[in-house]
Amino acid sequence: MNDKVKKWLKYAGIRAIKTVAQTAIATVQSSAVIGSINWIMVITSSLLAGFLSLLSSVRGLPELEEKNTQ
Repeated sequence: MNDKVKKWLKYAGIRAIKTVAQTAIATVQSSAVIGSINWIMVITSSLLAGFLSLLSSVRGLPELEEKNTQ
């Protein structure tokens, strides 16, 4: 695996993990207001958000573009 792919995996992975965490927090908070937390919904929404984050990273990552110009 070349260096460019490793960097992309690292930055896309970090971005996806942050997205999963943010989605989980928002979903738990929203569910808590309603009165009961649906953990299946929290997990599936968070994983879907992480997957979509990875897909959107295919287009490009600003973190990599900034690193390449310096």
